[in-house]
Amino acid sequence: MDYSTHHFSFDQVELSGDGIADEGRDFGDEFPELFWFYSGISQQRQLVPDERVVDDDPHSTHPFLPEGGHEESESDSEFSSRRTNPIYGTSPSTRGTPPSPRLAASAPPSLYNHRIILTTYPNQVGIKPVPLQWGAPDSQTRGPIIASRIPNSIKVRNAIGAHGGSYSVYRALAVAIRDLEPTHRPNLTNTEPVIKIGPYKSWFDPTKIVSMDPWGHMVADVFAKYLKEDIDVRPTISVTKAHMRVAEIEAAVKGKKLDVDGTVVLNNEGELMVTKGAIEPVWYLPGVAQRFQVDEATLRRCLFEDTGGMYPELVTRTDLKVFLPPIGGISFYIFGNPEYIADPTKKLTLRVHDECNGSDVFGSDICTCRPYLIFGIEECVRQAQQGGVGLIVYFRKEGRALGEVTKYLVYNARKRAEGGDTAEAYFLRTEDIAGVKDMRFQATMPDVLHWFGIEKIDRMISMSNMKYDAIIGAGIPILERVPIPDHYLPPDSKVEIDAKIAAGYFSNTSAPINLTDTKGRTWDDINH
Repeated sequence: MDYSTHHFSFDQVELSGDGIADEGRDFGDEFPELFWFYSGISQQRQLVPDERVVDDDPHSTHPFLPEGGHEESESDSEFSSRRTNPIYGTSPSTRGTPPSPRLAASAPPSLYNHRIILTTYPNQVGIKPVPLQWGAPDSQTRGPIIASRIPNSIKVRNAIGAHGGSYSVYRALAVAIRDLEPTHRPNLTNTEPVIKIGPYKSWFDPTKIVSMDPWGHMVADVFAKYLKEDIDVRPTISVTKAHMRVAEIEAAVKGKKLDVDGTVVLNNEGELMVTKGAIEPVWYLPGVAQRFQVDEATLRRCLFEDTGGMYPELVTRTDLKVFLPPIGGISFYIFGNPEYIADPTKKLTLRVHDECNGSDVFGSDICTCRPYLIFGIEECVRQAQQGGVGLIVYFRKEGRALGEVTKYLVYNARKRAEGGDTAEAYFLRTEDIAGVKDMRFQATMPDVLHWFGIEKIDRMISMSNMKYDAIIGAGIPILERVPIPDHYLPPDSKVEIDAKIAAGYFSNTSAPINLTDTKGRTWDDINH
């Protein structure tokens, strides 16, 4: 048989053999990876009903046979028995002959008992998504976010992607090594938030929140009926309480720069009482496209292409408007009474911070990230002690969302540059490597502020014009902008600060006229 002319189709996805034309070759021996891919599919039972495939009917169209179900020379009994073979499955060139002993012996037991479904299509038989109305006036009209592919959920799922953001890949690895059951569902008993957040009127405007699920922390409550029906609805937000210890805060307390009040600052060791939470991204694609002023089709295609085709339903399921992207999420820390955040009569201090592992965690002094974060925490504590509330919102956007590898490549280019590491070339070095100087794109950043019901910000601890413009553009006024004080600046961060001020970042000072005069130290300069 010439397999280059055959198409092996399943669930309306077609795979074509390419040039496999030698009848004497054993498909399993020549292409073991493809063999096990096919056999793993062919031994499965039907998950999504499809009139083309009926397991018990040997005359039905098999996913790996040409139209008509089987070859004329093959008996129905042979075909039927091999389709239900729990070990070998069926591959196009091994009908009537099991694979070689070498392959059979090395085959791991199957994790799944259903066909592989690469993608689905609108109006496909058996596919009926739970209705989802983004920005609806109540949770039941809005509907739950269902992204799970496990039985009972895959036929009604109304979202593309997987829960957990980038950690969904680790979940897949845990399943692959048999540490986690593929059908595991979380037990949500006693996981509800420690405080009440919302609902607020901003939740019911489909243009206000487009990058997170405002109901994501209330799943066990507002979508309980779906959970009782064994539909896999999962939280995308969690909220808890904690004590927090930071070396700089401890030093500030011991140096009498912060008072011990017993509520926010608990003791002389500078231990802080905080309410904190985590948010996974949930994108309403029409709203995200509108924010970035692109059409939805272009957004979907780019997301599909630049994730290596990871999510085919971005292009095949235009009826599904919600996407759980494989990116980092948000953490938040509340200092003081959380109820004050949405109370316009109380003062709110806010720091929106983008992740910088090198500085935030390990104290690298080439940038101002950790010092600005510490300054923001201190100001949030002071605001809470004065009867207001403080909020730190921490986005996982490492290296301006370019990633840490790119960031360190830029550091190398800066330090090795002819003429030294200058403020004049600060942004150029990044553009040379990444093609763009910043990919944090703050257009969706204000969503979390709307989720909190924030109506105004009294003090914003930030120099960033991108953040300021995004918040103001989202209809939230900022009464005061607070730049980082000079005495917080690390020795090697002057290059960054002068370059940003020259580029228009907010500051109470001005940048030097000649930016080539601002130079960072070399790697061997220990006295800079």
